[in-house]
Order: sequence, then C-alpha cells, then structure tokens
Amino acid sequence: MLRWTTHLEGGPRRVNHAAVSVGHKVFSFGGYCSGEDYETLRQIDVHIFNTDNHRWFTPKISGTVPGARDGHSACILGKAMYVFGGYEQLADCFSNDIHKLDTTTMTWSLINARGTPARWRDFHSATIIGTKMFVFGGRADRFGPFHSNNEIYCNKIKVFDTETNSWLNTATAQLLPEGRRSHSAFSYNGELYIFGGYNARLDRHFNDLWKFKPETFSWKKVEPQGKGPCPRRRQCCCMVGDRIILFGGTSPCPEQGMGDEFNLMDHSDLYILDFSPNLKTLCKLAVINYSLDQGGLPHDIRWELNAMTTNSNISRPIFSSHG
Repeated sequence: MLRWTTHLEGGPRRVNHAAVSVGHKVFSFGGYCSGEDYETLRQIDVHIFNTDNHRWFTPKISGTVPGARDGHSACILGKAMYVFGGYEQLADCFSNDIHKLDTTTMTWSLINARGTPARWRDFHSATIIGTKMFVFGGRADRFGPFHSNNEIYCNKIKVFDTETNSWLNTATAQLLPEGRRSHSAFSYNGELYIFGGYNARLDRHFNDLWKFKPETFSWKKVEPQGKGPCPRRRQCCCMVGDRIILFGGTSPCPEQGMGDEFNLMDHSDLYILDFSPNLKTLCKLAVINYSLDQGGLPHDIRWELNAMTTNSNISRPIFSSHG
C-alpha cells in the first residue's frame, strides 16, 4: 500500500538538480535557484540529506569536479555515481559528457566514453538497470540546439554500459504517458517509474506516477494513498530502501494556474513515498493525522514523530506578496 508519510521545508532550494541515494543518505547535485551568482559558481555543488535524522549537510569534495550545471541526470551503481549531460551555466552550452563520483572518498573523475553518445538534450532522466545506464526522455530539437519552434519531447532510450564505458545501440518502445521533460525516473523491483514533468506543447505540469515493465514493454498508471506533491517539474526522486525521497522542483504560482510557463515558484519541500509501509509507520501516521495524545508513547516514538513533522532550516519560507 503506497502512502506519502513526511513533508519537510527548509532544504536546499533547487530546480533542475539531480540526486542519488547511497545507504541512508541522499546526494543532491547542482541545479539552479533564482538570485544565486552563477558567474562565480564554477563547480557543481553537493548537498546530502541524512534520512536517519532528516537533516541536510554539505560535504567536502575533490578530483576533477564537473562544472556548475542544471538539467543533468545522476544515477548510482554500487557506491559510484554517474552524472550525464545538462546545461553548463558558465560555459553557456549543453554537455554530453559523463562524470563519476566515488561517494566513499567524495572524489570526482571524467569518463572517456566510447561509442556514439546520446544526442544533446536537457531535462532527461537516467536510470541504472544492472550495470547499464538508461537515458530517457527530455527536450530535444529536430535541427539542433536553440530552435524553440522545433521543440520535441524525446521518447528514445540510449544505453551506456558502465563495464565497458561505451554507448550501445538502443531500441524504442511505445509510450503511454504523455511526452514530457523535467520528470523524475527511478527503478523498483526491476520496473521503471516516471513521476511528474512538463509538456510545453500541452502547456501542462504533471504529478502523475507511471510504472514501466521491461518484460512486456507496458505502462501502468499508479495511484498512491495519502497527500502527494502538487503538479511540478525539475524535482528529484531517489530510492532509500522501500521509500522514495522526493524534494524540490518548481510549479506555476497558485494565482496563475497550473499550466503557466513563466510565473513559477521554487519548492523547498520534501515528500516520502513508501512502497511498503509497516504497521509502525501506519500507527505513527494515525497519531499525526488525528492529532492523538503522544504523552504515553515511548521516547523514541515521540522523537520519530517530531522528526516527521519538523521542518528543516536551510531555506527560508517563501511568503506570497498577496498575503
């Protein structure tokens, strides 16, 4: 039974960022936030969320650090994290290179990939299945970069083999969800999941959840219980055990409606989607949802309830100018 269990404010305010999970930690890479100085931000930034205590922190990194970027993808294999593509802010161009981060030593390296790389794109997703990275979707152009009138939403999959460091030939499949960019993708029990995103041709943001079964090449829409995120794009989703940690992203301002392209607000919120909530989790949700008395509960349970309902303080709340 799917259920959203936690919502916290105050994390790093980012859009177009990418994230992976290693053990009980979530690693967030790069991204963009209105008002920050990208003339001097030359290296990609890294933030880590500890799911044990529900807090964020910033680590020290070394090696060949990628340039600051947004619209890139990130995926994890063991304790190695791969970042592909994206828009490099300082160079003012798209990238199709692959960087690797050792999450144990926090050291970056640039991969010398063989084969024909994925076509330039931004706002795509990349998912590890076995030892291969599957690059999916995103925004592309029939004639190359910066021809907005010819914008298309790619449904082709490009595969990178991490064992041979080479790009492979790929196959295509019929899609059931609407074409989109800036969505999230993750795998669970050998199936691929897609959440949210945006389609400019439809002028629509999404908060739907779909799963793809590789064996049958079929899609199915999934309807979780509980209160989920509002329609959004540019968020991050990553797996910790049987839970998905979803945070950040951007949506149209409430006064403008859910399809507006330019009047956007950035989110600092976080949601947890539990694929298999246990009895303890369900009981804690009942205490929270029904405002039950916590006086007779054990100290550790009260601490967990407090952690699930106390906002972070990295970002300050955004207050509407309309009151």
